Amino acid sequence: MEKQEKKQIGIIPQVAVLFILGVLTTGVITFFTQRTVSNESVQTQMEALAANTAAEVIAAVKEYPGYGFLLRYWSQKYTGMDIEYDVTFSAGTRTEEKARLLAERHPDLQMKYASSTRLQALPKEDQKLYAEVVYSWLTSRLNQIKRAYHCDFLFCVLTEEPYDRQFFLLSAADEGAARGTQYGQVYPLGVEVSVSESQQEAMRYACSHFGHLADAGDYVDYYANLGTIDGKSVLIGLTYDLSAMQAEIKAMTGSGTATAVLHQIFLSALCLTMLFFFVLQPLRKVQKNIRLYKENKDSAAVREDLGAVRARNEIGELSRDVTELTEEIDDYLHRIETITAEKQRIGAELELAARIQANTLPNIFPPFPERREFDLYASMDPAKEVGGDFYDFFMIDEDHLALLIADVSGKGVPAALFMMVSMILIHNAAESGTGPAEVLRRVNEQICARNPEEMFVSVWLGVLEISTGKLVAANAGHEYPALYRPGGSFELLKDKHGFVIGGMAGIRYREYELMLEPGAKLFVYTDGLPEANDAEEKMFGTDRMLAALNREPAAAPKEVLQNVRAAVDAFVQDAEQFDDLTMLCLSYAGPEKTPGPDGPETAASGMDRSEEE
Repeated sequence: MEKQEKKQIGIIPQVAVLFILGVLTTGVITFFTQRTVSNESVQTQMEALAANTAAEVIAAVKEYPGYGFLLRYWSQKYTGMDIEYDVTFSAGTRTEEKARLLAERHPDLQMKYASSTRLQALPKEDQKLYAEVVYSWLTSRLNQIKRAYHCDFLFCVLTEEPYDRQFFLLSAADEGAARGTQYGQVYPLGVEVSVSESQQEAMRYACSHFGHLADAGDYVDYYANLGTIDGKSVLIGLTYDLSAMQAEIKAMTGSGTATAVLHQIFLSALCLTMLFFFVLQPLRKVQKNIRLYKENKDSAAVREDLGAVRARNEIGELSRDVTELTEEIDDYLHRIETITAEKQRIGAELELAARIQANTLPNIFPPFPERREFDLYASMDPAKEVGGDFYDFFMIDEDHLALLIADVSGKGVPAALFMMVSMILIHNAAESGTGPAEVLRRVNEQICARNPEEMFVSVWLGVLEISTGKLVAANAGHEYPALYRPGGSFELLKDKHGFVIGGMAGIRYREYELMLEPGAKLFVYTDGLPEANDAEEKMFGTDRMLAALNREPAAAPKEVLQNVRAAVDAFVQDAEQFDDLTMLCLSYAGPEKTPGPDGPETAASGMDRSEEE
């Protein structure tokens, strides 16, 4: 059952969703960014305002040269003091009466300019009067500063490590404000309270610097360092309520962000409309023609329809590219059809050539079923459809068996043609009964005389005398054969090499002889066997070849070749075959025994040596 196709979603809805998400994300980021920036800006301005206010308060305190004496007196003897808060300098108040009394007692005392030394010289009663008068005057001055700078709280306190408590010396208040120890009231002289961690941190920092602003939510606290009295720090404190300002900032930021989001949504809708008419519609036309071409392969219809898209932009270029592409595909398909037909013809011819080549090589086993003196088996696996390796074996006469294996330079059809010529020449020359060396010499001269392509072939040629087991062989640049002797194992026979056939005219080749005992085996091969590569381009090598041969060295030739091929396949695995792989194995059983005229068995021979002489 075919899967149901998923419903497609148009690009405009997808882009619209992206635009909305982008606008909302931008709006949220803008809201919090603007709010943070505004809060930081307000905090910076408040810190500057608080620093100026604290500086004016400090200046007001230091207008009195004896402020050190006064601060110490207020902190130590506040319980017995008679203080008026929020007084004026008009006559009739207790403070003015005290000031008049001091002036009568000490005409030389300038109250606003008295130093600590002068004040310490006064009688205790007059010290008390002076401290009460100045406290009221200074409190009134702080009240004026508080109202001028719109502070919520303005005060002067004593504190010390760990800065967790405050002792109030001075507190400014608005007109009519209640003084007391309840929350929201203005603390009078002598009140001691515990403070929050943010205030502790602000006071600790202010003691080592001039001032510090601490954020406490809707409030900010500022502390400035006035000095020290008896090891305790004297700090000027200011508190501002920012809740109304923060609410206004939040409201203004929200309304501004909402307006910006609406503007962005409007612009997004305008962009989407333009995108639909100027981008999506032409793209749909291009898409329709692509699908139409997929169905009918009519490039002329595509050219006619897309010719209406005249946009001078990337979409116009795309429509022209699609038109040109369809025309190129039409031409390509036509060429593919021609090439495919030609390839099929060549493939059929190569297949026929492969069958012809395979039938040219001896491929019926056992090849001489009536002969019991020997057994042999051979195989040739080309790397391509046809190969350049070949083998051959044939009876020269009743007592001589010719064995041949060769490897032509190159691969494919040229190597196969050269292989056929070389095989016929060697076969014909060997049938004349001359020795292997002479055969190779003659063939070399024939090939060198007509070899414009300078191809060559490596050849191993041997002639076995069946009645004796004598093997006469010659090697023209071919691989070393492997020899098995009964009771032993396969070993490489490093025979003497001559030059390859077709490489150079005038070359002479040398023969050598071997005596094959009954049960001996001879294995010859082409370089495609030891040079077989695995996926990591490692070669099979002669060591692995000998190991495969010696797996069952006494087995029949066919099983010996099967063992070698299995070892090669296990080594190569999925790697592509690089070269033709050809093998031939001869097993010599010895001369056939026949009864003699006097009873004992004598060796039968297909050729009488005395007659030959």
